[in-house]
Amino acid sequence: MPRLFWGRRPVVVIRLIYLLACQTFRWLVLLARSSAAKDVEILMLRHQFAIAQRAQPRPRFSWSDRAS
Repeated sequence: MPRLFWGRRPVVVIRLIYLLACQTFRWLVLLARSSAAKDVEILMLRHQFAIAQRAQPRPRFSWSDRAS
């Protein structure tokens, strides 16, 4: 195997362990949240989505756009 492959392996393993640890902590934070906090976050995300839809409406396609 090329030397470059073996040289980068520890970096990849450390990064993978770091990403797994971050994801595990995110899940633990979600488990610790109250249901009211989750409801507030859902309402906030719905509001942001509604604003984004108003700012950029869906494009209208013509028949020639659909044919191609």
